[in-house]
Amino acid sequence: MELRRRLAWEDAELNDYFHATVDKQAIRDRVFETIIGRQFSVQATIMEKSKAQPQVRIDKPTFYKYGYFYHFKHGVSKFLDHQSETLVTTASLGTKKERTAFEDAVSDVMRQTHKPNKWKADFMPCQADPCLQVADYCAWAIQRKWERSDDRSYKLIKDRITYEYDLWSHGTYHHY
Repeated sequence: MELRRRLAWEDAELNDYFHATVDKQAIRDRVFETIIGRQFSVQATIMEKSKAQPQVRIDKPTFYKYGYFYHFKHGVSKFLDHQSETLVTTASLGTKKERTAFEDAVSDVMRQTHKPNKWKADFMPCQADPCLQVADYCAWAIQRKWERSDDRSYKLIKDRITYEYDLWSHGTYHHY
């Protein structure tokens, strides 16, 4: 919020909230400068959709459930304390029906992988949570590295990435 207010005073061209895909490079530079000055870690599960078998991509909730499962089983497990409360916050997507399907997917994955003492899934618009905006920037940097071999922003957060796994790296067949 401090950065946003500073940029407003500087008459920077701002959108409603920080979003790496649409922000100008000058804004992205300032956001990355701000977030790397803080303590955080990033865990990423890479899913190249065209390599996913047809039954995995029948709909968005099913596709993402695979990612949630492997991410929570391998990427996040060492950060979760099974004796404490866990709040899983993710950006809200689509219709109420889709949101319910995503909540069910997260719930099922949590039951299968961690069984923390108490947990809750919280879906909210990205603009409502600055941490989701930071997650968007980190995901964008990782995506640019993987899809475009553009590692400029990736290099800025590389030392914060504690887990980065290509779920279908072994696959060579593209289903579409």
